Amino acid sequence: MKRLLLYWVALMASAAHAESWVVTTDLWGNPSYQLLTLDRAGEQLSGDLDGDRLTGRASGNSFAFTVTDSRGATYSFDARRAGDAMSGEADFPDTNQPAMRARHRFSARRIPDRPAGGARTLDYRPVDFSNSFDAGRLPVLTIWPGDIVHTETIDSGGVDAHGVTRALFGNPQTGPFFVAGAARGDTLVVHIRRLSLNRDWADSLDMIVGRALPNALAAKAGDLGKPVKWKLDRVNGRASPEGASGALGGLSVPVRPMLGGLAVAPGFGSPPVSTGDTARFGGNMDFNEVVTGNTVYLPVQQPGALLYLGDGHAAQGDGETSQYALETSLDVEFSVALIKGKAINLPRVESPTQIMALGQAGSLDEALKAATGGLIQWLQQDYGLSLPEAAQLLGVAVRYTVANLAGRSVGVSARIDKALLPARN
Repeated sequence: MKRLLLYWVALMASAAHAESWVVTTDLWGNPSYQLLTLDRAGEQLSGDLDGDRLTGRASGNSFAFTVTDSRGATYSFDARRAGDAMSGEADFPDTNQPAMRARHRFSARRIPDRPAGGARTLDYRPVDFSNSFDAGRLPVLTIWPGDIVHTETIDSGGVDAHGVTRALFGNPQTGPFFVAGAARGDTLVVHIRRLSLNRDWADSLDMIVGRALPNALAAKAGDLGKPVKWKLDRVNGRASPEGASGALGGLSVPVRPMLGGLAVAPGFGSPPVSTGDTARFGGNMDFNEVVTGNTVYLPVQQPGALLYLGDGHAAQGDGETSQYALETSLDVEFSVALIKGKAINLPRVESPTQIMALGQAGSLDEALKAATGGLIQWLQQDYGLSLPEAAQLLGVAVRYTVANLAGRSVGVSARIDKALLPARN
């Protein structure tokens, strides 16, 4: 009898356990991803879908539940569960005629429960790579805030630490990493704990990108664009062009490993975005402050954020004016945190001494405006400055740098020394 009672208590505790799911609804060929929290107590279902209240009933593996949004509109789901998967039909208000209804197929996958024991240190060795920032790509690993991840990237041409081609050229990325608890409207915090060289060479070009090339030099630039291999001295942290002679015969520059690519998945309605492109979700930012010891903030637009990283550089000047920086593979160690319910408008980077907002657009003028707006938003959100106060501070202390000139879009950073700022909210 005692064993039966203990079994019943354990069964009820398990039944009442809230589960997290990612729901994919097919809206006339367009996938919509939502975060579902589902709590079953006997036949009763409760929870939420992207924060909207859910009620329903279950019978065995058959589920029926209704979601009511903040405007009172209802969304009904009929599903059949099979292990950690679910599928069925949903009944939604018609997007053009709210009095009418439309039916859509949907599927869902369960997010694993957080392992006991708190934050973990995880080792992930990628077996494949992505050439797009894609909300539909299955995660390679589920991580929780506080977890530390050790992983690796290949170079922009798809070559790994051993010289083996592992992916198509074009900044292939490691990931995505699903961050449990991340929801649309949150901010993902990525702590770059360590970036380390894992091979002894890098590839670059003797090139000046068109945006940086003066008209007076254009006629003389026809011979530029040849590949240049650089030797990486991992012991002393230096790089030098292989076989260089003349004025560059003794050139040696310090390495400063950085990630050219860091992004979350783009939001609803966006197709997969090339890993050569940028937007407010991050992307191929090629910002040389994404380095060891700095923290990157990205706006979450999909359940789990879906973090991608790649395009390692051993060193890069402002703007990546040679089209290729010192392109190489890297060992990466990072951890994540979440700022719940706080939306930011574009990527941010924080160093021990500065805060930096990164504007990305089709022209330097627009990128500068975006960077200025992003920095002002940061000063208002976290430091309590009014617009007139932020304007005065920028007028005496802002510094602008050109982050990226080599892509289809350009990047400009606006930065301020933290020593000048009031205490953070």
